[in-house]
Amino acid sequence: MKHDKTILILSVSAGAGHVRAAEALRKTAEESFPGTKAVHLDVMEFVPSLFKKIYADSYIKVVDSNPALWGFLYLQTDKEEKTDSLSNKLLRGIKKLNTRSLFDRIDELKPDIVICTHFLPAELLSRKISKGKFKAPVWVVVTDFDIHSLWVHPHMAGYFAASPEVACRMIDKGISPDNVHVTGIPIMPVFAKKHSRTECAKELGVNPDKTTILLMSGGLGVGGIHLVAERLLRIDRDFQMFALAGKNKDLLEELNKMAKSFPGKLIPTGFTTTIEKNMAASDIAISKPGGLTSSECIAMGLPMIVISPIPGQEERNCDHLLESGAAVKAHNAAVLEFKLRKLLEDPAKVCEMRRNASKIGRPHAAIEILKEVLSHKGTEAQS
Repeated sequence: MKHDKTILILSVSAGAGHVRAAEALRKTAEESFPGTKAVHLDVMEFVPSLFKKIYADSYIKVVDSNPALWGFLYLQTDKEEKTDSLSNKLLRGIKKLNTRSLFDRIDELKPDIVICTHFLPAELLSRKISKGKFKAPVWVVVTDFDIHSLWVHPHMAGYFAASPEVACRMIDKGISPDNVHVTGIPIMPVFAKKHSRTECAKELGVNPDKTTILLMSGGLGVGGIHLVAERLLRIDRDFQMFALAGKNKDLLEELNKMAKSFPGKLIPTGFTTTIEKNMAASDIAISKPGGLTSSECIAMGLPMIVISPIPGQEERNCDHLLESGAAVKAHNAAVLEFKLRKLLEDPAKVCEMRRNASKIGRPHAAIEILKEVLSHKGTEAQS
């Protein structure tokens, strides 16, 4: 099949958000832009295994085991300009990286457009463009409600911001206002669709008329999710709770055992590819404020209780949600119980938060991004 345009989407699997954003763009291109071929590559699949271990694995370990250190590094690398700064050391390391297999694959694809959902491929392509070795326009999608200096590179065709405030920060960091576009963070097309609460609840085996809490796992920062669930389930209110275990079979087994003590109140849930149905059937989500998770929740108009945001980008995401009135924050299990109790006692507050979430949600971000890159005058095939 002949395609009018080939879009290459480059992500990095350091945390799940960059990959999810890339997949959202690929899926949206597939569904909404006939004649466009979209290919998603994870850069980590094309770099030496040692670099992958040091870069991606170290990031996850630092974030999980020492979030305060991560916060320090995040702020330090954002403001440093000295030649011996941490950020410049990282960039020098990237310059020495063997990327031949990655660029061989890019040459095979001959993309008309490249979209980066992580700063690493943006940096690599920026250097290629500066040497006259790459001609396709390269766009950058920032996947948090913040912009770190590591994302800012010359020769980019444009940047996509999660909010007007992020756009302001981009311009302050030297990006031309003409190259900054406020679209939101790209999420899967399914989050833009209307979902019947009643139908989703019945499909998931819960009562659609009962207040429903969605407790999402994944480094909550306040103890194991089963311990958090048990504490919250003892609140003397009539509600039911989805507790997501993801791919953690041991956790799912633990939750299934616990469910016997809370019949009809705890609904353990393993890995799911239809989280939008859980969101549609829920009144409040309890989660870490990742850029993608936050964007999915507000796109669905789902209020959040934000748990222990990691210093750095998650704090910025949290700030956006709190200032918009779409979330409240809990920094430990006791405060989480207190905040949930207060919301369960105040349905009007939950309704207000739902309205606020819907106001800032951008469910069509992926479409807006693709429209911009496909209509841009500088879009030419790579020679």
